[in-house]
Amino acid sequence: MTLTPKDAGWIEVICGSMFSGKTEELIRRLRRAQIAQMPTIIFKPRIDSRYSETHIVSHNKMKLESHLVNTPQEILHLAENASVVAIDEAQFFNDSILDVCKTLARQGKRVVVAGLDTDYRGVPFGPMPQLMCEADYLDKLRAICVQCGNPATYTQRTSNDTGQVVIGELDKYEARCRNCYQSPEDE
Repeated sequence: MTLTPKDAGWIEVICGSMFSGKTEELIRRLRRAQIAQMPTIIFKPRIDSRYSETHIVSHNKMKLESHLVNTPQEILHLAENASVVAIDEAQFFNDSILDVCKTLARQGKRVVVAGLDTDYRGVPFGPMPQLMCEADYLDKLRAICVQCGNPATYTQRTSNDTGQVVIGELDKYEARCRNCYQSPEDE
């Protein structure tokens, strides 16, 4: 049984590798809040316009309307009238996303954040470690390894790109388990 705070805000973090269903889970939680007629709002960083500039979109094409923002501070003003605030692809924001989430929670809002916990090198990604530590509720999702079918917690980059942030999908990434994952340093 999960206890939900009464008359208080909180932070939920959904993390995992690529293709683990983070955005799908975020959408599921927001749709339930909308069914309960709670005012909701969704944000994503401007850098993530893979599928749509006006929606968050899961790999299986589920979508909800969202707002593109350049900085976490923009979220505070835009979320004034919402009781549930969702943030997708949080790993692409700077560390100030943590203070924004804490401020929203102190205002009594439910804050649901999704993002990659590690990058293609297996290194903690952006502000996600701090968000995971601050979370009142934390869910780490797993994908399916494309090599062997085991639970996958790693994101394997299959392209020759070397920057930490390279926007892509199946054309550049695969989900891998610990045994099948190949660190770029080992190649």
